[in-house]
Amino acid sequence: MIGVFGGTFDPVHNGHLRVVQALVRTLPFDELRMLPCGEPAHRAPPQASAEDRVAMLRLAIAGMSSIVIDEREVQRNGPSYMVDTLTSMREELGDTPLVLIIGWDAFVGLPTWHRWPQILELAHLLVVQRPGTTTPPCREVEALLQQCQVDEVSALKTAPAGCILLHPVDALEVSSTNVRESIIAKEDVGDLLPVAVLAYIKEHNLYQ
Repeated sequence: MIGVFGGTFDPVHNGHLRVVQALVRTLPFDELRMLPCGEPAHRAPPQASAEDRVAMLRLAIAGMSSIVIDEREVQRNGPSYMVDTLTSMREELGDTPLVLIIGWDAFVGLPTWHRWPQILELAHLLVVQRPGTTTPPCREVEALLQQCQVDEVSALKTAPAGCILLHPVDALEVSSTNVRESIIAKEDVGDLLPVAVLAYIKEHNLYQ
């Protein structure tokens, strides 16, 4: 079973790492791929280059044997549509269960994604929820939950795609935007970033 955790990682921070480390500890992933976005379709472009964001990711996951970086989106021209990424992964993986990891807010916004109905044809969805999540799903997402939600992790291993599992997670309240703003304000971000990532940011004068 392969997990996919996407994001701009601009920069990668301890909130990202807490989630992926918790998932590889508690769920039966053979591998978890961190997928830096190349050209986001629904938001402003990243401030750091793809090369810098990948370099920071490498530093952040050093020594985490079951977590790898998948660079296909930063190597592809044009908008980074998840449906295209999952299609290319599916072609490589055959019938291996593929699990796309997204937050609740991204999940309730799924109908805004490019060719979104195809997502569950290509992968399962693992929706990570922080305690107190309150954003209600729209009708399309509610219908999707009724059709596809499962209660057991084991269900994700019985088919290549098509299931939705809601999974609580103790997430750190931090975002890459917060980190960048704190760096600009010259505030201490030592508790928000891995030591090696902070050193890289300082060395390369990122987010100044």
